[in-house]
Amino acid sequence: MEKEVDSYRYVSRLTGRIIRSWTKDGPPADFPWTPLEKPLAECTVALISSAGIALHTDQPFDQEGERQNPWWGDPSYRRIPQDTTEKEVGIYHLHVNPRYALQDLNCMMPLQRLQELAEQGEIGRAAPTHYSMMGYILRPETLLQETAPAMIADLQSEDVDVVVLVPV
Repeated sequence: MEKEVDSYRYVSRLTGRIIRSWTKDGPPADFPWTPLEKPLAECTVALISSAGIALHTDQPFDQEGERQNPWWGDPSYRRIPQDTTEKEVGIYHLHVNPRYALQDLNCMMPLQRLQELAEQGEIGRAAPTHYSMMGYILRPETLLQETAPAMIADLQSEDVDVVVLVPV
């Protein structure tokens, strides 16, 4: 079964054409490369998912704001403990079909797979906390100026060495 995502579902035809044209504006930017200072088998690893995952006990991501203004996306993030299961979360993202993750959270936040890598000695340990945010944020100012620095501070407080982005 193939998963189909319509990234332009809640935008007008004109907006969709504009967004599609941005991908043709030029070559992709260079990614900064930071080599690991120690072997991966000694590193603490955290996950960041763009699926809009939130614990049932947390405030959901704001989907109504996005429905009202497709240029806006909720720039906040949620903390997801390492032992979280699909029974404890909701998926709050207009561009993601939540059905699969609500059956097996590992398809959008592979917490169990990360723990298995730790048990096999491939990584040092899974971080105690992982993070989720909404992807598809067309105006990233708040995300870049507030959310990312706050998330980085959280990661540093748990001595995370490696972050794996799980784009959805």
